[in-house]
Amino acid sequence: MPFVGVLPERRYLFQPEPRREVAVSDAAAWRLNPRYRDVYDKLRLALDAGLSAAPCGVTPMDLGIAPGDEVFVKPITNLSGMGLDARAMRAGDVPAEPGSFWCERLTGLHTSTDCLVQEGVVRWFAHTRASAEKDAARPIYWEIGASLPELEPWIHDWVGRHLSGYNGLCNIELIGGRPIEVHLRGSNGFFDFYGPDFLPAWVALVDGAPFTPPSAPEGGFVISVFGSADLSKGSLKAADAAGVRVQPDNATPGRAAILRCHDLEAGAQVYERLSGGTLERDGGG
Repeated sequence: MPFVGVLPERRYLFQPEPRREVAVSDAAAWRLNPRYRDVYDKLRLALDAGLSAAPCGVTPMDLGIAPGDEVFVKPITNLSGMGLDARAMRAGDVPAEPGSFWCERLTGLHTSTDCLVQEGVVRWFAHTRASAEKDAARPIYWEIGASLPELEPWIHDWVGRHLSGYNGLCNIELIGGRPIEVHLRGSNGFFDFYGPDFLPAWVALVDGAPFTPPSAPEGGFVISVFGSADLSKGSLKAADAAGVRVQPDNATPGRAAILRCHDLEAGAQVYERLSGGTLERDGGG
């Protein structure tokens, strides 16, 4: 059976195929994992982590937040682009918006961690660190294979409490070590940098075959070109010569292309040629 939800331009990565359907998109993950669907409830996730949060309609001031303080508003559940309609605003301006909630605004390092989980126990981590520079709260680039062992005790505990018996891949996004999203799939845009034994290990895990955790991720960088981009033949040829792969992106609102590279300086130069802007290199948020 195939992986479900793979974009055509990414299909080449997904080999070997599993014997049963395995989700790559959030919509497929929700359908195929009925026992664990509640992880997509972001209000429940926030409350479980001890954050100040409530459905829109309950005002932040009722929970002791000052009208001028910033909170984050977003849909409680959203499987079609998890960050869509998420925005920061003053607590006093939060609308009574059906289906959305507000949460205290988190600060600090934004991370994304893919985990291979066997019977509810994390067996392998792939940590990714976001750049400090953002476009409408979206990181301009991600550093894949970052060393972030300080996150692992919390993730081990959360997975053990919420994914008991689960076999497969999950992704947990944190800001300042506190959760903002959980997905029952991985960050497939980063799989290029996980190494050749990652996919076979994942397939063995979900098929119930003998499982050995893969090696640590090889590492690399994924850079988003938001706005417009020069995707002419000359620019694409120059990117290829620099060792930077360019993927045009027609699926993500506001993003023209995705760059993948092992060397951040090479990626920055291609980014600047394609976008006409400057990439701030900071090593993380």
